[in-house]
Amino acid sequence: MKFRPLHDRVVVKRLESDAKTKGGIIIPDTAKEKPQEGEVVAVGPGARDDGGKVVALDVKAGDRILFGKWSGTEVKIDGEDLLVMKESDIMGVIEA
Repeated sequence: MKFRPLHDRVVVKRLESDAKTKGGIIIPDTAKEKPQEGEVVAVGPGARDDGGKVVALDVKAGDRILFGKWSGTEVKIDGEDLLVMKESDIMGVIEA
């Protein structure tokens, strides 16, 4: 199934965090926090401004992003856990 978000919404796949600290301590799954880093899977066409013109989003599919801890709505599409959030919930793009 293909999913296309509407307006200024973005579909994000969370990137897994390390299971071990820098000191070598292994963190169990129950103690891990959800990662705040993800990869953009799909983007909507953009929001409309006051004049009705569509304003394109700053992110695109494939971008690595940083988002707030409680941002977005969790959904499951084709058995994959994803987040749907507004572009304004994204703090920034991580560049290599």
